[in-house]
Amino acid sequence: MKLYKIETGNLKLDGGAMFGVVPKVLWQKKYPADENNLANWAMRCLLIETDNRKILIDTGMGNKQDDKFFSHYYPNGNETLESSLQKNGFKPEDITDVILTHLHFDHVGGAVKYNENKELVPEFPNAVYHVSKGQWELALNPNRREKASFLPENFIPLKEHNCINIITDKETELYPGIDIKIFNGHTIGQIIPYITYENKKIAYGADLFPSTAHIPMPWIMGYDTQPLQTLKDKERFFSDAIKYDMKIFFEHDLYNECCSLKETEKGIKVNKTFTLEEFIKN
Repeated sequence: MKLYKIETGNLKLDGGAMFGVVPKVLWQKKYPADENNLANWAMRCLLIETDNRKILIDTGMGNKQDDKFFSHYYPNGNETLESSLQKNGFKPEDITDVILTHLHFDHVGGAVKYNENKELVPEFPNAVYHVSKGQWELALNPNRREKASFLPENFIPLKEHNCINIITDKETELYPGIDIKIFNGHTIGQIIPYITYENKKIAYGADLFPSTAHIPMPWIMGYDTQPLQTLKDKERFFSDAIKYDMKIFFEHDLYNECCSLKETEKGIKVNKTFTLEEFIKN
């Protein structure tokens, strides 16, 4: 197995929305915002290469939306999904699987593109796209709070091209070394992949843990639809993390790619931060 970070660019989101009820005087020290209260966030995907599969986790927000849409999120950064794949030696045709942690636009937008005929088609023509049953059903019939995050053009074409695999189990082994866990606090049916790499375990944090600043139990995004469930989700994850000495790979943390955890009298805290390359080498 080989692991590759796939940077797809950054976006800016309101700091208050990202930290919920946590006062700005506290979160600003851990994750800075600009004069408009906007904080810059990565959209960092993970590519897993095994003997016969190339599995991409999430796809960023893509580039097919109009200027008005992008004006709300201030896309920035030098890398795109395509350029990052190319830099690591891959083409879209090489990808065999895409795990979509959930279907919010900043996670699934790169899954679909316009072709030369202005038709919406899968970005990865040879891939199976995996999504949980709960999340798929929610995206098709979204609640009012999340509706703006579920853009049909990002996922309906996947169904039309018969490349969606609906995951119904709460805990399942997708492939050897890649386990699927379902967490419901941020949105219904969010997938958190657990990866076993050379006897070490690392989890893809998605929106359960957007950054190291979200490790403390009460530090929960305002975007989460069920914040009390997120508390339970984090507790369940921490139980696994301590048991297996599991590291976290961050999708949205602009400053830290990975971290380890430690158990203290005041709860779980960040132990060390490091890059994916350092995780691989150590």
